[in-house]
Amino acid sequence: MSPTRAAVALALSCSLTCALGCVTAPRTTSLRLDANIDDATVTVDDQVLGSVKHVEKRGVALPPGKHRVTVEKAGFFPHDELLEVKEGDPLIRLKVVMERVPD
Repeated sequence: MSPTRAAVALALSCSLTCALGCVTAPRTTSLRLDANIDDATVTVDDQVLGSVKHVEKRGVALPPGKHRVTVEKAGFFPHDELLEVKEGDPLIRLKVVMERVPD
């Protein structure tokens, strides 16, 4: 198939798909984390994302809806927060101060 025919076929395929009902993904909201313990583990909606340091650098894209953010490390009380994200929400900055469990 020539490049021109391939482009026309792709354009027709896209047009047909949109005519049948284009569904666009909802806009996500960026979550930025600031925590006092770099090597604590961050979990969002029961999915481990990695260390605080890793998540601080990359951020997290959250789709609209409710999300549970948990930060935990042995020897510290866990930080657990429920966020409700709406489409078009601005950047969310979550400050986490982990407290050591007393001996």
